[in-house]
Amino acid sequence: MMKQVVQDYKTGTLSLLEVPPPRLRPGGVLVENVCSLISAGTERGMVELARKSLLGKARARPDLVRKVLDKARTEGIITTYQKARQRLETPMPLGYSSAGRVIAVGDGVTDLEVGDRVACGGIGFASHAEFIFVPRNLCVKIPEKTGPPSQSQIFWADAAYTTLGAIALEGVRAADVRVGEVAVVLGLGLIGLLTVQILKAAGCRVVGLDLNPGRVQLAQELGSDLTGDPARSQDLVRRLTGGVGADAVLITAATSSSEPVHLAGDLARDRGRVVIVGIVGLEVPYKLYYEKALEVRLSRSYGPGRYDRFYEEKGLEYPIAYVRWTENRNMQAFLQLVAEGKVNLEPLTTHRFPIDGALQAYELITAGKEPHIGVLLEYPEAPEQVSRIRLAAGAGAAVGPGRPAVSPETVGVGFIGAGNFTTGVLLQAMRKISGVALKGICSQGGVSARAAADRFGFSYCTSNADDLFRDPEVQAVLITTRPGSHADLAVAALQNGKQVFVEKPLAVNLEQLHRIVETSESAAPRVLMVGYNRRFSPFAAKLKEFFEHRSTPLVANYRVNAGALPRGDWQHDPEEGGGRIIGEVGHFVDLLSYIINAPLESVAAQAVRAAADSVFPHENVILTLRFGDGSIGTILYVTEGAARFPKERLEVFGSGAVGVIDDFRRLDLVKGGRRQVHRAWLSQDKGHRQELTAFVEAVRQGGPGPVPFEDYLLTTLCTFQAVRSLQTGLPQPVSLSLLMADR
Repeated sequence: MMKQVVQDYKTGTLSLLEVPPPRLRPGGVLVENVCSLISAGTERGMVELARKSLLGKARARPDLVRKVLDKARTEGIITTYQKARQRLETPMPLGYSSAGRVIAVGDGVTDLEVGDRVACGGIGFASHAEFIFVPRNLCVKIPEKTGPPSQSQIFWADAAYTTLGAIALEGVRAADVRVGEVAVVLGLGLIGLLTVQILKAAGCRVVGLDLNPGRVQLAQELGSDLTGDPARSQDLVRRLTGGVGADAVLITAATSSSEPVHLAGDLARDRGRVVIVGIVGLEVPYKLYYEKALEVRLSRSYGPGRYDRFYEEKGLEYPIAYVRWTENRNMQAFLQLVAEGKVNLEPLTTHRFPIDGALQAYELITAGKEPHIGVLLEYPEAPEQVSRIRLAAGAGAAVGPGRPAVSPETVGVGFIGAGNFTTGVLLQAMRKISGVALKGICSQGGVSARAAADRFGFSYCTSNADDLFRDPEVQAVLITTRPGSHADLAVAALQNGKQVFVEKPLAVNLEQLHRIVETSESAAPRVLMVGYNRRFSPFAAKLKEFFEHRSTPLVANYRVNAGALPRGDWQHDPEEGGGRIIGEVGHFVDLLSYIINAPLESVAAQAVRAAADSVFPHENVILTLRFGDGSIGTILYVTEGAARFPKERLEVFGSGAVGVIDDFRRLDLVKGGRRQVHRAWLSQDKGHRQELTAFVEAVRQGGPGPVPFEDYLLTTLCTFQAVRSLQTGLPQPVSLSLLMADR
């Protein structure tokens, strides 16, 4: 176990929790932190926002309020409320700049080894915790200092500043300053004071401005040519430039006011540059900026690669010939400035706290009663890592109405995955099922597992799935991680004698699917269920029953207004998310197969012709499914629709009847002039609780599962063949014989 600083976003409460240490993963390293830096500006803002009332949060983030209202219109008030509440109750790890020793190296990392001293960055990675997992591109080796051998090492405290230093350095790069130019730094907080020193190292003359006299004095000591209060700024810049104005103004202040932008326009020379590094109001005075032809530039965090998941988490490097300064290279360059003595960090450190005093450190920052700049957390040598934390006595009792006592009929379950869907949907449904004992929950980072364990009453939390596999009290394992890991975890669970529920999809490629088939054959009889929940919806059951005695094949059309995802979203990654057809469209294939109740025979797919530069050309598709009884189903899957429009509509026609499910909030059944209407007024019911109830009952009875395993194989294979159809332009067969022949 380890200690980590987290915040409850709903209440704003800060905690120093004992959580499982993170798991080593490919493409990164495990680091034992020695020192981490609290970014007073950014982290104070996060803490203060979390401490606001719900109304205060809404006022601060109107963009999120609009999204909530859109969801309420399409999904219902109760469903939206539950999702919003889940977001608020998700704990937030704090911190994003630290330094420590590498204690383990993941696959694919070849230039770091155990024992290396590294500086680390990244929200969610370089946290205030005793142990952290950091992707390779978010950590850099700490270089040796130049100078006498006795002073050859950069101090840990200095290295902990690296992320903040990279942010300041990127701002200087955005300003594109040259030797001899005059730059104004507006705001002398931590980033501003670092910026002053970097500008001096670049050969610039610098004016530092701040309302705080102490910081003004410190900027002067660190090399600023002139310093003072913003009220004197015009005179200071005039003195240093002969009345011409500053070549560049870097705004490193943090305020909701646009006054810094107005002042920057006054101080800049004709055709000068204004760089926004801090978070400020952006009401630009048009007349002033137009008449001077000023250029406004926004500096994005610590360099190219920031917010690009493929760079930060997958290790995709940008060629140096095209992107000279990435965030990793900026981190290296800042540390080199420190090593050469061109940036002095010792005067910036005003406070040091042991990790056990982290809450006092945040109180210092948020209360504002004592001057502070750099606040460091220091970590003693940590004890041996233990992945599993057993919680308070009484946890793990059976859940469900009345919380009945554990009995031989009770099913002990473990969860692998503790994300928003797990805690906001599946565990909410599971707690309503009688005779279930929540034993262990696992997540790769540890924090989410601890939060879910406390909230739902698990016996223990862990970051090692083997703890669940080896636990004799865990009969069933529910796998709710990202799709790329489903097959490996399902195979391991089956091999350890567990009953398995795995979220969709079952696999993201044929090789994974073959391994599952082979394992399930040797592990039989075992329950292996896949989270295609829609077939368990009450509306789906009524629709299937409505067409049960049909005399003709069915024609079905399933329209899915899926919505676009950001370019870097993990769901696009074929290895991690499978892509949207494999990752999500299986839901709709499965429901059509359930309603039509005939074996799939083939699939043909066509995609909208995408622009030549489209990264994901196959997101807007039409799939045509042919079934063994002559029925035809089409799936219209689009990502270019309006967010306010409902997501799903299923229309089924046959034998003189029509059935329509509208977003699982309304069901229309029409036949012979009679119309039945069923409604869910305040929420959707997509069948999650009924699905889990069926799984638990199958485990309790010893199987078989509620859905034939062959159905899951055909659905999964259908999505693979749909992708192949898009590649070849031809319909593709879907059959178990094809799957077996390909083994």
